[in-house]
Amino acid sequence: MKFDDFPIVMPFVRRPSSYIGGEINSVKPDKPHKVSFALCFPDLYEIGTSHFGMQILYYLLNKMENVMAERVFSPGLDMEQQLRKTGRTLFSLETGKSVSTFDVVGFSLLYELNYTNVLTIMDLSNIPFYARQRDDSYPLIIAGGPCMVNPEPVADFFDAIVVGDAESVIVQMASDLLKIKTNNGKTDKKAVLEAWSRIKGVYIPEWYTARYDDQGFEHLDPKKGSVGTVSKAVTPWLKNEDFPDKPVLPFGKPVHDRLRLEVARGCSRGCRFCQAGMIYRPVRERPVDEVLSQADEALKNTGYEDVSLLSLSTGDYGGLNCLIEQMMFKYSSKHIAVSVPSFRAGSLDQNTMQLIKSVRKTGFTIAPEAGSQRLRDVINKNVTEEEITRTVNDAFSLGWNLIKLYFMIGLPTETDQDVNEIIALVRRLSKIGNKQKGKQKLNVSVATFIPKAHTPFQWERQLPLETAKETIKYLKTSLTNRQIGFKWQNPEASFIEGVFARGDRRLSRLIEAAYMKGCRFDGWSDSFNFNFWLDAAEENEIDLDFYTKRKRDTGEPLPWDMISCGITKAFFIKEREKAYQQELTQDCRDGSCSDCGICDFKEIKPRLNASENRSTSTVNTVLKTQKIFTVKNKLAIDYAKTGPAGYFGHLEFINIFIRAINRAQIPVFYSQGYHPMPKIVFPDPLPVGVESEKETLILTVNGMVEPDAVKKALNQELPEGIDIKDCRILPETKGKKKAEDKTSIYRIESQADIFDNKKADAFRQREHFLLEKQNKKGVVKKIDLKKIVSNLEVIDKKRLMMEIKEISGQKAKPTDIAGALFELTEKTVKQARVVKIETI
Repeated sequence: MKFDDFPIVMPFVRRPSSYIGGEINSVKPDKPHKVSFALCFPDLYEIGTSHFGMQILYYLLNKMENVMAERVFSPGLDMEQQLRKTGRTLFSLETGKSVSTFDVVGFSLLYELNYTNVLTIMDLSNIPFYARQRDDSYPLIIAGGPCMVNPEPVADFFDAIVVGDAESVIVQMASDLLKIKTNNGKTDKKAVLEAWSRIKGVYIPEWYTARYDDQGFEHLDPKKGSVGTVSKAVTPWLKNEDFPDKPVLPFGKPVHDRLRLEVARGCSRGCRFCQAGMIYRPVRERPVDEVLSQADEALKNTGYEDVSLLSLSTGDYGGLNCLIEQMMFKYSSKHIAVSVPSFRAGSLDQNTMQLIKSVRKTGFTIAPEAGSQRLRDVINKNVTEEEITRTVNDAFSLGWNLIKLYFMIGLPTETDQDVNEIIALVRRLSKIGNKQKGKQKLNVSVATFIPKAHTPFQWERQLPLETAKETIKYLKTSLTNRQIGFKWQNPEASFIEGVFARGDRRLSRLIEAAYMKGCRFDGWSDSFNFNFWLDAAEENEIDLDFYTKRKRDTGEPLPWDMISCGITKAFFIKEREKAYQQELTQDCRDGSCSDCGICDFKEIKPRLNASENRSTSTVNTVLKTQKIFTVKNKLAIDYAKTGPAGYFGHLEFINIFIRAINRAQIPVFYSQGYHPMPKIVFPDPLPVGVESEKETLILTVNGMVEPDAVKKALNQELPEGIDIKDCRILPETKGKKKAEDKTSIYRIESQADIFDNKKADAFRQREHFLLEKQNKKGVVKKIDLKKIVSNLEVIDKKRLMMEIKEISGQKAKPTDIAGALFELTEKTVKQARVVKIETI
């Protein structure tokens, strides 16, 4: 979609910045290429832009000559409606071209409840759902991600599926396609799939025939020339050259709005419920110096204020203490915070926690998983209540006011006593907060355990839906305390997730049927409709309980048997037996090999940081490196906000500007306290969709700066449509400046003939003209437009000039005023272009 089309669609969607593209570090639309990839994330922009794996693939593909990768996200329901209403197809962010025009459309599948969103993207792109329905005129449709260790429920939709680490696989797939397309002059689907089938980790679903025996079990028969087992691709070590040092900087505020550094991949703690801990083995840690180098480069290229150390269990990273101390030494004076999003209780000491909170307190989450020690031993959690208690006590004593606790219900061998132990443990932990000064709180989150493929519990039954509902209700009523917050995952959503986690190819028609009924964004509680799924299952004669309620025999054929994640079935069976004996398996990093089968001890093996000596530095010595300026200066910065930038919301715009300041290395002054913020003031926020030829912000800086240098530096860092016009130092003022009356001049443009001089004259002649406005609370307020509209000039039937005075309590948008004066429909008003000329 081109910018000229934006007014037709964008005014009617909730967050237009999610669809305009042009973000900092995104690939330029004019990149020369012969092969194109559309990297699709089947969820909203604010979710998908936080996915680190997609950033890696985007970076690797765009490094290649003659290859270009663009991004596509699931459109919100409002955008889907607008695309259907206007007859437009779904488009990429970088060039705005239709998804159906790409050579390859690739989906990252992290969550089973996103499967219907895959069909949304294909449907809005006019691409048939099933691989057998697509000839060479359509893109090749591929998928990857953790869900694809059991690809069968969606196998019929895809031409190829990547299992395991995708770094080397995606580059080889692009190289093969480039070679075939160059030689043949077109994309020969058959030739491409034959080439891809020779790459380790690539599964071609149509080369396997699914048949079902009398018990309903799926068997996959390889067709002639197909391999019997597809082994996952493993990146032996995390290569520095694969790190996206210029990650795309999203507009708005994604769910994880920070720089994400992958310090390690894989986990060998061996939690028996955890699929990620099994399929991402072995453990591969980055050297501390490499992480620091990556952080320096990526922070310079993004301007982020937060760094998140990414891993399945960051607390187990061998160089963690050394890394955090060095990061705080380098970044604390720049007000850059460091967070550890996932760690095991007891893995952080007080000194490290003190360092983390010294700049800005980030989130603090602990996952006991089970309330009783007996059940934690069953699942091989390898954490004691003493370690949990000590970690909570340390966090509260160091100033954290909120700690999140995660638990699961329905774990194998769970009894009523185990459920009661969740309540007892939470109550004991809440008493720790009672002893501290302040308002300490625990947020408890509970989810139903879902048996996953390629885990020791893959044969277990899932807790019946009614039992799950009753258990959650019991926990909720038992944890009624002002210091305890309680949240839970919808058991019905967990039930559907469980169906697909261990489902087979028969479920593709269930996904299609549910999609046709209206299922979208099933992972979002306000969108999930359980009845649609039940109706779709009944209409297609699919027994959902077959996939969830029954306990499976270890000799039973499994739909994912042809996928090898490197861990042997014998290991899973042994671990399952040990679970019933409450016998622990130690982390192989701390002891002997557990013989899971993943390592060949030549190329594939654990790669660990040597245990690093902890520095003797303390928080105080680290923070002494900060430079404290006593001289402050205020800058007035004039800027224009036009074109696509007019679709930024005010908070989005602030974020964009602050990060441009950081990248430009302008010494901005920060406030004091627990959450330091840059001192920047935007006096006149613009509504979404309104452009401006001249706005002014006030920026406070440390020390002396050269205004022209600030202007030049910012213009190099800001996205299209934001242009710094002037920068000057403001003189010092004593006391508060008296507020002045202001008038803003607007130009309104329309593609249709909507402005009439007669109606303008009629307005001028009236003594009063009341406009009724209803606020978010439903309160209706009357505004006299004669008081605030000081001048009205119809230039021609498509253009209007308007001057609006700023009067307290009497405010209205230019479009609302124009709509009322010229009796325009809401659609006509919203599609008009509004440009603020200046404020006088």
